[in-house]
Amino acid sequence: MNNELLIKVAEGIIFTSQSPISIKDLEKRLPDCKDINALISFLIDKYKEGGFILEKNGEALAFRTSSSIADHMKIEKTIQKKLSKAALEILSIIAYHQPITRAEIEDMRGVSVSQGTLEVLLNNNWVEPKGHKNIPGRPSTWRTTKYFLDHFGLASLKDLPGLSELKSAGLLARNTSPSVLNRDNISDL
Repeated sequence: MNNELLIKVAEGIIFTSQSPISIKDLEKRLPDCKDINALISFLIDKYKEGGFILEKNGEALAFRTSSSIADHMKIEKTIQKKLSKAALEILSIIAYHQPITRAEIEDMRGVSVSQGTLEVLLNNNWVEPKGHKNIPGRPSTWRTTKYFLDHFGLASLKDLPGLSELKSAGLLARNTSPSVLNRDNISDL
């Protein structure tokens, strides 16, 4: 095997290896190589200025992304987390009773609304402040957003399932009061 082909084969072996390859394993796979250390030094030098480099850690070799371009390699990935039961309850109440105040949500649930739960819904862009209710103290009201509709595949709020649909799907107890879910007074965003 000539030197040019030997270099290409060595590059291919290192590149396709699922984990860093030991110098001994590389040497076994290149029986025609007379001086493995010279070959490794040549490859390290060849790739020292590129977008990826050949890195030698102890007795193993691996191609790695060059630290000089690491900032350009960052990928932002949105990770969807499952909503807690409380968040799902609050989202449902807002969807069916919007615009609604925090106190009204708490009254329906029978427990207080934690700021963290509301922040999860805000961070997902599923709810937003709607304004203020015209009562003493002028509390803020909440409503769902277009992102909510998009995420749940709804064309409008009128497409929310009704009480009978939720009961037949087993999502509500048979004795749930109609006042809990009210699509009749919903206005679209």
